[in-house]
Amino acid sequence: MQQLPEQTIYCPYCGEPQVVIIDPSDGDCHYIEDCQVCCRPIEFHLTVYTGDSFEITVRHENE
Repeated sequence: MQQLPEQTIYCPYCGEPQVVIIDPSDGDCHYIEDCQVCCRPIEFHLTVYTGDSFEITVRHENE
């Protein structure tokens, strides 16, 4: 069983760092999760490249 990678992101609202688990096996996607600190909705955009590399960007829900 392969362990999913962790990534530190910063909430676009409160700026607090938090560790999230990324599942690149789903391919490119976007989804919304609430901030673990201020509970506001963060929009995640995941781009998966060849191999095990990926890029995650976060922004305000209405950006």
